[in-house]
Amino acid sequence: MIAQNSTQKRVLSFDELAVPGFREWLFCTGMLFQAKGKWWGNKGPRKRRHEGLDLLLYRDRAGSIKKIDHSFKFSVMSDGVVVGIIRDFLGKSIIVEHASSLDDSENVLTIYGHTEPCENIHPGLKVKSGDFIASVAGGFDRSATAMIPHLHISVARTNAAICYDRLNWDIIGSSEMFELLDPLNFIGCRYRILGDDDPSCRSLPICD
Repeated sequence: MIAQNSTQKRVLSFDELAVPGFREWLFCTGMLFQAKGKWWGNKGPRKRRHEGLDLLLYRDRAGSIKKIDHSFKFSVMSDGVVVGIIRDFLGKSIIVEHASSLDDSENVLTIYGHTEPCENIHPGLKVKSGDFIASVAGGFDRSATAMIPHLHISVARTNAAICYDRLNWDIIGSSEMFELLDPLNFIGCRYRILGDDDPSCRSLPICD
């Protein structure tokens, strides 16, 4: 297990101008870690269980439910090193490696998917907790299927030597080199899980 004090250090923060009046994240069940079903489109089964957490809906202090968009800018959750930037179907995924607080042979990874990295972000760059690293990608993929812009976060730990420039989401989702962890234990923000029958989940379009 990751030490509690280490968990507390890994907290998602974001540009408050991009999410005005933020109160809490809202999650449909398909957005959660290890979800079997999709939250978008026909809401059918996923090809494999969800590798992380999808951030899209939030409630503001006035009680309104809103969606993040490509203006949403976020920071790295802990001190570490950017070890890879790989393409995904909506943009780019940034992989950041963090030292474990319990085991010198183990590393913890945070992976931020569907992003547009900031101009200065590149492999080998050392980052500090709170450093802004990217905004959410605009929601267009190479197969010409539009999708709502959202942020995917995966958290994993590994004691294997990783060749990051060969990493892709098929490997991340299925490799025994990684132990995927629930990002809800790390985001450090208020959240609420909605039922599948909630209007906010039933009415989600593929794209805006």
